[in-house]
Amino acid sequence: MERKTAVHRQTSETNVHVQLNVDGSGQHDISTCIGFLDHMLTALTVHGMVDMTISATGDLHIDNHHTIEDVGIVLGQVLNQALGDRSGINRMGHAYVPMDEALGFVALDFSGRPYTVFQAKWNTAAIGQMPTDLVQHFFESVA
Repeated sequence: MERKTAVHRQTSETNVHVQLNVDGSGQHDISTCIGFLDHMLTALTVHGMVDMTISATGDLHIDNHHTIEDVGIVLGQVLNQALGDRSGINRMGHAYVPMDEALGFVALDFSGRPYTVFQAKWNTAAIGQMPTDLVQHFFESVA
């Protein structure tokens, strides 16, 4: 079974296209025009060994909420489609990751029933152009 797909979403605020190959090698071409979001999505592809192309434009002259949200929505849709009926995967997993001055913990269940619990303490209001209060919203949008 081929586990790759693409999803396109166009609204009055954004235009987002995501291609994903779950059985990739970490190849990526990511452009959301939000530097930190691009950085984190690139890290996901490299360390997750998936191939991903993301092209996103949005009403960044207003703010970046719509772009961050819609990239998350489309990423969740493309993951769901690529995994299909979930056969052949380890549905659940977890990891602790020490990175820079943070310790991250994630527990995932690809059951198809979306839910997010997110806890973070930020020392700054934004990382580059990405408001830290939208990080949780991004993950909720992916779910």
